[in-house]
Amino acid sequence: MSLMTLEKRGHIAILTMNRPDAMNALGAPGDGDQVREACAQVNADREIRAVVLTGAGRAFSAGGDVKAMKNRSGAFGGGPVEIREGYRNNIHHIVRSIYGLEVPSIAAVNGAAIGLGCDVACMTDIRIAADTAKFGVTFLKLGIIPGDGGAWLLPRTIGMSRACELLYTGDVISAATALEWGLVSYVVPPEKCLEEAVALAERIAQQPPHALRIAKSLLKHGQTVSYDTIMEMSAAAQAISHMTKDHEEGVDALLEKRPAVFTGE
Repeated sequence: MSLMTLEKRGHIAILTMNRPDAMNALGAPGDGDQVREACAQVNADREIRAVVLTGAGRAFSAGGDVKAMKNRSGAFGGGPVEIREGYRNNIHHIVRSIYGLEVPSIAAVNGAAIGLGCDVACMTDIRIAADTAKFGVTFLKLGIIPGDGGAWLLPRTIGMSRACELLYTGDVISAATALEWGLVSYVVPPEKCLEEAVALAERIAQQPPHALRIAKSLLKHGQTVSYDTIMEMSAAAQAISHMTKDHEEGVDALLEKRPAVFTGE
């Protein structure tokens, strides 16, 4: 069954993991290619200024397909070499593609986000959770480790101490605890989860699209490169930004005390 659907609403793209009967389990053959194709489509569409990622049905994503693990099929089939390639050429495409979105991304975590599903949510920039959502990185309970890059990302999201606690115990935490730990920014009623995420995306989409993509790039690079490197990148990007019509519009709107209308020029 196809995994990912893409819907455009003005300057917003909504990506939905659409495998509700399986709680949006991930790792079937072709999943990585589908996610990579959808994210590449978003990156190539200059009209899109923000993305909302959510899950169909009652879960955001229950993570890797445990039945496939049991049957040693799909990304989890074959010997060590084949399984390694299954991760590198399928599961890694999922997380790399979401992390590589060039526009701001928001996860509307409508339900359980477990294992790979939790790490997928962490690949987005901002997370909004339904108050019924649950989060866990339960890999050790299955006798495996985060094979999706979660060990790199989770400490950057909630800090090393909380990341260690979540991984080492395999505990599943509530949306309220996720809010307290900084894993999510807002907790809302389930029926409001997607609505609130789209509303936030629409506020973000009011910003100048060229500068918006550069701002996200600087934040991402800032996690791994040196201060001096970011300073040089910022100076170069700023020089480009000063030459745009959107910069002129922003200055004029401020001086004229009116809302700016940015066109991406």
